[in-house]
Order: sequence, then structure tokens, then C-alpha cells
Amino acid sequence: DYTASSDVAAGDVIVAGELVGVAVGPIAAGRTDGLCVDGVVDFAKATGSGTAVSEGAKVYWDAGNKVATTSDGGGANRYIGKAGFGGAGDDDAVVRVRFHPL
Repeated sequence: DYTASSDVAAGDVIVAGELVGVAVGPIAAGRTDGLCVDGVVDFAKATGSGTAVSEGAKVYWDAGNKVATTSDGGGANRYIGKAGFGGAGDDDAVVRVRFHPL
């Protein structure tokens, strides 16, 4: 269970140390609720040249930029799983990930 320190919107990615979860619904500040920590999830990604994600590639969450990326950021970004079939192209704003951040 996760206790929100500020309001959380559905779909927000929560990073707590090495743990990563996705809010299934809104969570008001001070309230406790569960997070999705496994499954197939669409994550925001950057667009533009060089941002494509190949299917099966390791995917990390860049909490500073709030996007999924194939870069571990020198250890700063948290592993969230592997890109799904088809991956995502440079122009795609989301990447489908087999979310398994453990």
C-alpha cells in the first residue's frame, strides 16, 4: 500500500527508492491505496529522433523527465520491464511495457 504525500492522478508513476508502481486510480494526499506493480502498462515516452524502443528492450523510468526510456541513466532510472511486441517508434508518445519492476 502507498500513502500519497500529495494528490496522485490515475496513471501517475510512483517511485519510492527501488520500488516503482502505477496509480490505478486517483489517490488524495494523505490517503493510502494500492498501486499496480505488475502487468502490461502503457508508459509515456519522449518523441523525436532516437527515441524508438525495440520490442523486448529493457525499459526504465526516468522520474525527472517522467518518461520511459531505454537508458538506465547511469543507475538513476528505475527498471520497469521490457517493451511489448512491436515496441514503439520515434513518433509514438507511449510504449507498452510488460511491467515487472522487480
